[in-house]
Amino acid sequence: MGVAVENALIQAKGLAFRFPKGTVALSDVDFSVAAGEFVSLVGPSGCGKSTLLRLVAGLLPAMSGSLTVGGADPKASRGGEHRCGFVFQSPTLLPWRTVEANLTLPLELEKVSRSHSREVAADWLSRVGLSEFAKSYPAQLSGGMRMRVSIARALASRPQILLMDEPFAALDDITRGRLQEELLALREREGFTTLFVTHNVSEAVFLSDRVLVLSARPGRVIGTVSVPFGTRRDPDLRGEPEFAHLVRGATHLLREAGS
Repeated sequence: MGVAVENALIQAKGLAFRFPKGTVALSDVDFSVAAGEFVSLVGPSGCGKSTLLRLVAGLLPAMSGSLTVGGADPKASRGGEHRCGFVFQSPTLLPWRTVEANLTLPLELEKVSRSHSREVAADWLSRVGLSEFAKSYPAQLSGGMRMRVSIARALASRPQILLMDEPFAALDDITRGRLQEELLALREREGFTTLFVTHNVSEAVFLSDRVLVLSARPGRVIGTVSVPFGTRRDPDLRGEPEFAHLVRGATHLLREAGS
């Protein structure tokens, strides 16, 4: 049920994954993602959405089937042209490092010079509106601000693919909506490809070019909702009849997935 796309950057065919204790998380997963596309994954709890992100990132090995990123094994792609940035549900910032130092951490691991790392950090903090908090510590920031730092850190090394695992789930509705809009603006400017996990169908439709619905465990793609709104999305879109229609359609598929 996953729609095939031409010149796919991410391609899965018959993908399956079983945990060491025997639980089958994913079975016969087919999907593809084009370069520059924003695709969301929704499905019942425990259906393997987060596992699928880790497979794409090369953090877990596929048990059977095939998965390629930029035409290569995901693990081989991690340090190259098709590298992935990962944003988790928790910002995972180091509390003893300043905002600037958290942002430069992946660059330090790549042996980027300290002066250039600071330039990159300053640039990204400006892009996410946090320049004045460069010397602050995570505990001094709100939840939304910490998530913006986490997103900036993931993008600082210029990944081609951004993987996001329910990054806004713990935020209040107003902050969540604002960060959704900021993410879309960043995506339009930077052109990165996004694979986004969420339990919120409205969020998935607002952000995505396509929404993939996964079945209950073992997860497989059972439906696709194409979203025709382009990359520029006004907040008022959430109140439009076509938006509500797409949310209803995706919700219907999600209910079928859990039955």
